[in-house]
Amino acid sequence: MAKAQTLVDVAGREVAITNPDKVFFPRAGYTKLDLARYYVAVAEGALRGIARRPIVLKRYVDGAEGETFFQKRAPEQHPEWIETVELSFPSGRTAREVVVSDAAQLVWIVNLGCIDLNPHPVRADDLEHPDELRVDLDPGPGTSWDDVRRVALIVRDVLGEHDLRGWPKTSGSRGIHVYVRIARRWSFDQVRRATLAVAREVERRVPEVATSKWWKEERHGVFIDYNQNAKDRTVASAWSVRPTPDARVSMPLEWEEVADCDPAAFTLVTAPARLAERGDASAGIDAAPGSLDRLLELSAAQEAAGLGDAPWPPHYKQRDEPPRVMPSRRKRVAAEEGADASKPASGRRRSTQPLITVAKAQHKEDALAGLERWKLRHPEAAALLAVDDVLVDSMRGRSSTWTRIRLNLRHVPERDRPAEEPPDPDYDPWRDFDPERRESRAPKTRSSS
Repeated sequence: MAKAQTLVDVAGREVAITNPDKVFFPRAGYTKLDLARYYVAVAEGALRGIARRPIVLKRYVDGAEGETFFQKRAPEQHPEWIETVELSFPSGRTAREVVVSDAAQLVWIVNLGCIDLNPHPVRADDLEHPDELRVDLDPGPGTSWDDVRRVALIVRDVLGEHDLRGWPKTSGSRGIHVYVRIARRWSFDQVRRATLAVAREVERRVPEVATSKWWKEERHGVFIDYNQNAKDRTVASAWSVRPTPDARVSMPLEWEEVADCDPAAFTLVTAPARLAERGDASAGIDAAPGSLDRLLELSAAQEAAGLGDAPWPPHYKQRDEPPRVMPSRRKRVAAEEGADASKPASGRRRSTQPLITVAKAQHKEDALAGLERWKLRHPEAAALLAVDDVLVDSMRGRSSTWTRIRLNLRHVPERDRPAEEPPDPDYDPWRDFDPERRESRAPKTRSSS
């Protein structure tokens, strides 16, 4: 028996939506077809953020509350009108990724289970020179929305002082993104260095609410994630629906709206009406690409003052990168070995900020359940934990994410700190993985999406 499908007429094509009545947002009741129709309605805005860019397929085949997996490679079987381009990555591997240029191609990837859109900051005709600098404001636990908005406005000022215009949008979650269109003259490393300069300047101006510190144990307030500009990194684009219970949208804003906007106001239901009534706040983003010259001058001045490079994401190897070890571990090892704390530490990781790992699980809810069991075993210590002492990390596995939960026991007197126990649960995505049998081809697609 053939599976149910609905044909959507878009951009001169009929695109099939399989399982159209499948609920993708259980709490709000929105279906897969609702999602597809949303992207048809906002295609003008959505395509502005993704057109002619390679896209990582972030697939939620069981909806927003199900498991997700990342698929860089285009499915082996795809219509001849789907465009692709081959990218190379810092690991040395390559992948042929989907490139979206029209609304029909957009709806086709939505049918694969893509809820949000994750494009690279380059165009398909020049994969080595980004045309977009991305400032990602990521609030830590306990950080208020007012703090995020305050930092965003300072980012605007710093960019403006360096002859650049920032285009803000809600992240669709708890943060704000500020994008800058730039001429295609600079490398990924230079764009990242320019963004790090912005982060450090914002931190200098408002150190009480903004941080450029990469290690979570050193962060507070709003983290300005400069590493989103490293090659192979992607960020959800404007008009993307996010996998939140209310199907929230990453909404482009006018700067005048940032001071009092409410991200919960922008959803799969309300965003099309906003686009129809007010247009796209980022409609002019492509009109005047800017120059990074002045930001790179700021970066050089920061380096001359003693601020070198900052840590890179995992799997990146850089010649002048600082030690890839948490500051707490580096200091402890240095004290034990009588070594210079500024030099790289060696040996097994000993997280002593003091950090302990309490849960590692394939599913977030299982990790949170493990945290609650730890609290029941150690109620006195649990009562002393601050909001930002609980570090819930989404970790990349072989093809999907998993969850790790760590606790910072800094507010627990040393004599009362529970000893680290085996994580409960103790999930390892690589436990049964045989690298010798790893296939280089794209994973099979799932038709149940």
